Amino acid sequence: MKSIVAKALFNSHSYAEYRKIVTDLLTEGKSTGNEQSESLTDYSKLNEARMNRLEKTITISDAIAEKLQNLDNHYIWLVLSEGWCGDAAQILPILNKMALVSNKKIDLKIAFRDENDDLMSHYLTNGGRAIPKIIVICKEAGIVRADWGPRPKGATELMEKHKREVGAIDEKIKTDLQLWYLADKGISVQEELVEIMENIKYNRL
Repeated sequence: MKSIVAKALFNSHSYAEYRKIVTDLLTEGKSTGNEQSESLTDYSKLNEARMNRLEKTITISDAIAEKLQNLDNHYIWLVLSEGWCGDAAQILPILNKMALVSNKKIDLKIAFRDENDDLMSHYLTNGGRAIPKIIVICKEAGIVRADWGPRPKGATELMEKHKREVGAIDEKIKTDLQLWYLADKGISVQEELVEIMENIKYNRL
């Protein structure tokens, strides 16, 4: 497992690098990942606009920032993602801002899912390769301490309720999910991740 994580870290990107890769591919009419289609490219274009907006509007509360700054150790958040993923577009700008306010306690790294099949296979969600998936690595110990994803609990419950009632993921649930993220304003992601990080803090190595 250590070698798989190390390989993914070696091939990972900063947030700015990730954004540039996605943008450059879009100028060629492509999306990230092994599969290429017009719909995936369209989703990637939509996600570009979402991320640009969220970078301007998402805020990290002073309370969350203080908790991140007071972590006992330094961590890497290794995120498996792809440019076409709607959940990733909603979540990555939040992670980036959390890392920026953490006083270097958090180092955000992003790896493409389809380039890291071995690692993705260790972090399946109900047997599926759902993203984004955040893998929390303690820098000092060099080990994985926790993981989170692909979406906050409230968004997960919304999706599961729709699947029970309708039996499939359709355009309505995609729209409802984006509206949920808009109303939530990134608060659930912040609170859930801080809870995970504080659990690590109190359960010392």
